[in-house]
Amino acid sequence: MHRRNFLRSLAVASAAGTLRPKLAEAALPKAKITRVRIYRPPDLNELFNQSNMIATVETDIGITGIGEGGAKDKLEQCAGTLIGKNPFRIEAIWQEMYIAWFYPPGREKVHALGALDLALWDIKGKVLGLPLHEMLGGAVREHCECYATGGGQPRAGSERLSLKERARQTMEAGYRAFRMGAGDTQQGGVFNTHERVRAVARDCREVREGVGKDGDWCIDFHQRFDYSDAVRACKLIEEFEPYFVEDPVRDEHAHQDLPKLRQMTTVPLTHGEEWGQRYDFNKLVENHDIDYIRATLPNVGGVTEMMKIAAICETHAVGIIPHFTGPIATAALVGCLSTFPGPVIMEYNYGGRPIPHLPECLDFKNGKALRNDRPGLGVTADLKQLTMIGEVTKEGRKNVFYRPDGSLTHW
Repeated sequence: MHRRNFLRSLAVASAAGTLRPKLAEAALPKAKITRVRIYRPPDLNELFNQSNMIATVETDIGITGIGEGGAKDKLEQCAGTLIGKNPFRIEAIWQEMYIAWFYPPGREKVHALGALDLALWDIKGKVLGLPLHEMLGGAVREHCECYATGGGQPRAGSERLSLKERARQTMEAGYRAFRMGAGDTQQGGVFNTHERVRAVARDCREVREGVGKDGDWCIDFHQRFDYSDAVRACKLIEEFEPYFVEDPVRDEHAHQDLPKLRQMTTVPLTHGEEWGQRYDFNKLVENHDIDYIRATLPNVGGVTEMMKIAAICETHAVGIIPHFTGPIATAALVGCLSTFPGPVIMEYNYGGRPIPHLPECLDFKNGKALRNDRPGLGVTADLKQLTMIGEVTKEGRKNVFYRPDGSLTHW
C-alpha cells in the first residue's frame, strides 16, 4: 500500500474508533416508558384471536410505538410492567411481562403481551430509523406470497360464483393459492362429518380444475372432522395435490393425532392458528409431524417470540403459514417473515382495500404482501378516529427475582 494511503486509512480507523461509542449512544438515547394507552378502532373485531385493538406506548423522548391485539384488561395488566422501563430492553421487558403474575400466561395474556411487544419494536425502529426487517437481520425475499380466503367476486346481478370460478379468479389476481373450507354448509346448520367427507372430495376436484394443473390450492378442515374422518378426507384428496391441509384435527388432540395422521397421508399438513407460543408445538415441529405452522402475530407473544419460533422452524425445515389477524400485526408479520429463509405463504384478507384509521399500514399488490422500508412497523394511525378506553401510567406488579448477573428468573 502507498504510504500516504496507509496513513490516511489509519486516521480514518482511529476516527471511527473514537466516534463509534458516541454514535451508539446517539442511536439509542436514554429513554423511559411513561404511558400506555388502549384504543378501540371503529371496526373492532370481536373475535378475540383476531383482535385489532390498538395500544400505544409513549416515551419521555417523544417517540410513541404502536401495537395491536389483546383485550382491555389483559393489556392494562401487562402495561404495568412497561412503565418506567427502558423501551429498548425488549427481551427483558418481555420476560418480566411473562413471569410477573401468579399463573403461567394463557393465550389471552400472551396475545396482549404480543401487542405491546409490537409497540416496543416500533419505538426502536423509529429511533434507529430502520424498518423491522432491517433490525432483524435484513430481508431474504422480495415479497411474501399470499393466498386468498374464499376469493372471487360475483358479477353484477348474478349468483355466487362456483368454486371453480372463484379459484380461477384468485389465480388470475396474482395470488399464490386459492383457499377453501371443508364441506362448508350454512352457519349453524347440521354438519354430518361422514357425509361431508365425500363433499370435500367433490369440491377439491372442482378447485383443482379451477386453478389449473400448475396452480395451487389449499383447504381448511377447521377441526371439523373426527380423526377417522380426517384420515379419510386426506386420503381422498391426495390425487388433487393440495398445497396443504389446515387444522385437520381438533387442537386439543393435535399432539396425539397429528403424528398418526402424518403416517397415513401424503398431503402436506399445517396446524396451529389457535396456538399461543412455541411450547404449544415445538415437538410437532421437531418430529416433522407438520409441514408448516400457523402461528401468527401478536398471538404468539409478538415479534420477540415470533423470531424464536422462526428459528425452531428453520432448524427443522418447517415452513410458516401465519393466520391473519389485524392489519397492524399483518404489517409486522411481513417484516418478520421477510427475514425467514424457509417457505412462507400468508393468509391475506384485506385485498388492498384502504383502512381509514391506518393511512399507512399494509403494502399489497397483485396478490403479494410487500415489505415496507418505513421505520419501525411502518404503520401510521389516525388516533382521532379511535376511541381511547384505557390508560396506564403507574407500575404494575413486580414479582420477580434476579440472578446474580442481573437476568430475570421466576419468583
